Amino acid sequence: MLCIYYIIGRLILHDEYNGEDVEITENGRKLIQRFLKGKTPHAEVNPYPVSVNIFRYVVCLCSLIPQFYNLCYYLFSSLFMQDYVDYIEHHAKHPLSNAPEPKRRFIQSKWENKEVLRLVRAIRNGHITFEKPNEEKRVYSLWEPDSGPTEKRLGLSHEESYNPSLEYIPTQEEISGYELMYEEDRPKYIPRRYESLRKVPAYENAVKDTFDRCLDLYLCPRTRKKRINIDPESLKPKLPSRKDLKPYPTTCFLEYKGHSDAVTSIAVQVSGQWLASGSRDGTVRIWEVETGRCLKMWDVGEAVHCVAWNPNPQLHILAISAGQDVLVLNTGLGNAEEQQRIKELVHVDAPSAIDNSDKSTPIVSWLQHDKHEGIRLKHIKMVTSVEWHRKGDYFSIVMPADILLVAILIHQLSKKVTQRIPFKLHGLPVSSVFHPSRSILFVSTKKSVRVYDLLKEKLVRKLEPGVREVSSIAIHPAGDNVIVGSREGKLCWFDMDLSSKPFKILKCHPKDITNVAFHRSYPLFASSSEDGTAYVFHGMVYSDLNQNPLIVPLEILRGHSRGVMDCTFHPKQPWLFTAGSDSVIKLYCH
Repeated sequence: MLCIYYIIGRLILHDEYNGEDVEITENGRKLIQRFLKGKTPHAEVNPYPVSVNIFRYVVCLCSLIPQFYNLCYYLFSSLFMQDYVDYIEHHAKHPLSNAPEPKRRFIQSKWENKEVLRLVRAIRNGHITFEKPNEEKRVYSLWEPDSGPTEKRLGLSHEESYNPSLEYIPTQEEISGYELMYEEDRPKYIPRRYESLRKVPAYENAVKDTFDRCLDLYLCPRTRKKRINIDPESLKPKLPSRKDLKPYPTTCFLEYKGHSDAVTSIAVQVSGQWLASGSRDGTVRIWEVETGRCLKMWDVGEAVHCVAWNPNPQLHILAISAGQDVLVLNTGLGNAEEQQRIKELVHVDAPSAIDNSDKSTPIVSWLQHDKHEGIRLKHIKMVTSVEWHRKGDYFSIVMPADILLVAILIHQLSKKVTQRIPFKLHGLPVSSVFHPSRSILFVSTKKSVRVYDLLKEKLVRKLEPGVREVSSIAIHPAGDNVIVGSREGKLCWFDMDLSSKPFKILKCHPKDITNVAFHRSYPLFASSSEDGTAYVFHGMVYSDLNQNPLIVPLEILRGHSRGVMDCTFHPKQPWLFTAGSDSVIKLYCH
């Protein structure tokens, strides 16, 4: 609804739909006055062009000859439409629909062909019949004298002419009699007489209907839509400042150099004093964290895939996977009492093995290592992952082979026995991780993560990250949240109290993620990638189940010339260790 009113000599128009006032200029006021007087909107427009006046005179002359009525009519219509002047200027740039023609309009319809074939077959079989066509009515020429009086003739009759003879025009009494007749008996056309063709009236609402149609076409692409004013900044999530989330690793503090090839795995002792690293050069080294001094080195002869410290602070034992062997070695750390217990654990009285029902070769054999002080577990396939239980007596290994029944084994160090997991694996396993506080085992395959209860021997949950291939997995110290890294650079955060689908998917790395890790005490987690960077995130998990975890990206750590193969946090300090393909280990501090 529009409302016009004056305010101190100004003409104001109020638009209630958009809620705004528009001031009418002097040109607008003149335009409204011409509208009210029934004139054309623009004064410079000539409503009667010269060409139209010429055709009016031509039509007047031709109207004197009734036989040329049709000729004059069509001539007038065609020429008048050519000289039509559009009095409403518009600047519509687009039609009602600017969409391209669909492909289905240019190809033959399969369903129409089937329907046509069905109808043709029904017609041929006689299921569909048609009525015989009526005989064609004979048509006679208007000017032939032998034409029958009752037959239909071509052309217009005399009474339909604009200037018929007087005998065809009904009198007033006849017209009054027509009104008393039934509607079906009443003649459909009452002839009238006009002196000339220009006096023949046109359709009464022709101009109005044409104007309304043109107005619709003119205003349709100009439809004004009310936009919603939204600040783009308000759509961004409200995240806390990075200064409030300190401490977290930011700068490289120390480098550990000594390996001659890529460092594939690193592990920190539970006290945080010692760091173990394994490399493709076939060596395993133990470093002092604060000084960077290499304390000890073992040459295992094969490329090292994984190293893992025993989580028991009194057992200074290191598990190493190299090729098909898993070495459980005594590091020589600790006091005399602890060393005595360690030597008893890493001693094998008699070799033991688990038989393979299909082949004569045993699945795993417990042997005493001759070269190094420790135990050698010989497997039938290559071992890629070693993970300790929280109590330090059990550790699991992963063999990503085609033998799925023995792909994951659990070894007990105290009794020197091995057992298979009583579950059927769906796909090649990537890694296995124990729950921090419960008897639950997380097994990640290339497509999913399965959670098994070891006591009840049943599947608890299946996590579906929806990525191309899973590369690594880490469990939060509380045990209810899991992060999964993928080969396509995506990091998936799972809240197991909410759903089996990812709570957050972070697209952070352009290349494959090699490892992910949680900090034991600080709300931090990190990911390493083959692009040579490590990302540090703030991941706060609240005790209130109604509150979602807070995930904030903090820092991108760069420094390796090639890809980062592994990353792990210091158990007590907010420090991050990274192992690179450039054979260098870096320590990042806050």
